[in-house]
Amino acid sequence: MNADERFALITENLQEVLNPDVIKTILADGGNPRIYWGTSPTGKPHCGYFVPAVKIAQFLAAGCEVTILIADIHAFLDNQKAPIELVEYRAKYYEFTITAMLRAVGVSTEKLRFVLGSSYQKSPEYIMDVYKLCSLVSEHDAKKAGAEVVKQSDNSPLSGLLYPILQVLDEEYLQADVQFGGLDQRKLFAASTEWQPKVGYKKRGHLLNPIVPGLSGGKMSSSEEDSKIDLLESVESIKKKLRKAQAAPQQIENNGVLAFAQYVLLPALALRTGQPEFRVSRERDGLAPLVYTSIEQIQEDYKKDILTPQLLKPAVADALIELTAPIRAAYEASPEWQDVILKAYPPPVQKEKKKKQKDKGSRYPGAGSGQTPNQAKSEEQAEVLN
Repeated sequence: MNADERFALITENLQEVLNPDVIKTILADGGNPRIYWGTSPTGKPHCGYFVPAVKIAQFLAAGCEVTILIADIHAFLDNQKAPIELVEYRAKYYEFTITAMLRAVGVSTEKLRFVLGSSYQKSPEYIMDVYKLCSLVSEHDAKKAGAEVVKQSDNSPLSGLLYPILQVLDEEYLQADVQFGGLDQRKLFAASTEWQPKVGYKKRGHLLNPIVPGLSGGKMSSSEEDSKIDLLESVESIKKKLRKAQAAPQQIENNGVLAFAQYVLLPALALRTGQPEFRVSRERDGLAPLVYTSIEQIQEDYKKDILTPQLLKPAVADALIELTAPIRAAYEASPEWQDVILKAYPPPVQKEKKKKQKDKGSRYPGAGSGQTPNQAKSEEQAEVLN
């Protein structure tokens, strides 16, 4: 591929590109852009993670050098979403899961670099840079930068203000030319462009993925069970969740099922087979299957009600079951992965319910003596016998 073709693949399906000249200059010189994507190990990764996974596969296909940051310290700083004693296990679980997910879309993980945030974020040099930025960035600007990324409240902990500062510095310490993330990180990426020169570091490029709607409308979230499908979800559960998913007829906006076809299934098929071919069975109607090679074709037929929700949902379910099959197989074959998930996400402790004693009142023999009704009755029967 020439420089223009590489840039087109790097930016395909993205919502926005900030500072694109950073990437174009590297490509024009025949270099390989160094891109990093960070993920905070809090809730379990779900199928929404296929969206960045597909882009990471495309970055690698375009010759980029890619680093995946498992941001364990960020997980703790974000309003303590991940208890510190569980972060180590969750970070390991994320590495298992992301590796299996990338392999499922045909990515050779040998070309990737996984880095644990705590492996360098405790170094004296890094900490000194944190202090420098803290002295240069206002509370208002730090809060604004993390507004859509960090959980905030009326009395948020100070750690939430450190979160965006650390993420900006990660670009330098991971030696990245470009950071990749979701559209919800736009304010943070804009802050990076402003803050990096303040500590003598270069401006970076930023690649922004769209926010893909969840199955129940709104953002796909780990904390909303009906909005997402777990990467280790059973076949029956996948089918059930797709049947229940919101997908209004002829409406392509805020349609999580269509969005999944656009941002995951079509590009994943292109990576695995070289041809983005999405098939929709119409066997029950005695008709030939619908075959699509572009999202425009799918959307057009959906708007015309040729492709109905009743046809789309099972087709997406079948494609997703096939896509996640290698992940389930890898999990079943790995005792270590199975052990880590129990430590990372221990089941909630069930409180033992105490049997509530009925209040018998005070009108029974022996009341007031500390005896139970049965004890008092036994003594009364003994006296009668004597």
